[in-house]
Amino acid sequence: MKAIICTHYGTTDVLQLIEVAKPIPKDNEVLIKVHVSVVTPSDIAFRKGEPFIVKLIYGLTKPRLSIQGVEFAGEIEAVGKDVKLFKPGDQVFGMSPDRFGAHAEYICLPEAKPLIIKSAKMSHEEAAGIMDGAPTALTFLRDVAKLQPGQKILINGASGAVGIYALQLARYYGAEVTGVCSTANVEMVKSLGADQVIDYTKMDFTQTGQIYDVIFDAVGKRSFAQCKGALTPKGMYLTTVPTLVIVRDILWTAMGGGKKAKFATAGLLQNRENLNFLNKLFEAGKIKAVIDRRYPLAQIAEAHRYVETGHKKGNVIVTVA
Repeated sequence: MKAIICTHYGTTDVLQLIEVAKPIPKDNEVLIKVHVSVVTPSDIAFRKGEPFIVKLIYGLTKPRLSIQGVEFAGEIEAVGKDVKLFKPGDQVFGMSPDRFGAHAEYICLPEAKPLIIKSAKMSHEEAAGIMDGAPTALTFLRDVAKLQPGQKILINGASGAVGIYALQLARYYGAEVTGVCSTANVEMVKSLGADQVIDYTKMDFTQTGQIYDVIFDAVGKRSFAQCKGALTPKGMYLTTVPTLVIVRDILWTAMGGGKKAKFATAGLLQNRENLNFLNKLFEAGKIKAVIDRRYPLAQIAEAHRYVETGHKKGNVIVTVA
């Protein structure tokens, strides 16, 4: 099968399209023919080995997992003899945060992993798109922030993959939502349900005098120190980017009863229940995918370069099958 491999940290030159052995499912595994995967900012971090904490987790001198890619949608081609939940022909979507492997024509996963049968109303592209952002947003807003109706939340990076789903989920939970994005994305963010939109090219949200119960920095561009003045006395700052600074801030703010800084390894916290919940929200029209660009697997380096600009809108899709 064809796969993109990354055996060294570095620029997009380290990405190679090669033929590798097609995986064979173990007794408790399913073999999935990948139709669609995505390229995310996390993929950029895994490829570059930056920030340094990535190397501590995924390989100090080189990537421990050579075939990257976490989120995908596709079709079950074969199942191991102990598999009960799936059968060949099932249309599925899911993620592989601990073993990667989605940037290839096939992937094997244990049936107990975050993997479900997708709604018939959902295309493979939409399914993969929702996997790129919605589970992370759900973990941060529902489980970490415990967002409540009437609370005020600001989402920095509201037009990115995590941000667009955080915006839609915050509306679902009844919060008052302010989105922060560039001029080009203001109308899109409004269309997704933001109550207010701040154009960061014209205004710094930390200097408006407004305060929020939750500030969710979905792109990791603003620090807790920069944002704490825009938080309510017991407000919470969330970031998706793991750095030594945020670890320090988490430890420091945990000692008091005031403003908090939080981070979560959202990808590793996913489960089938979360995916089923998002599947139902999609069917009910409460969330929708926002797809920016599509690239074939052979052009994944181009997808990396585009995502690395930091200006993508929603999801960047990789067509595999």
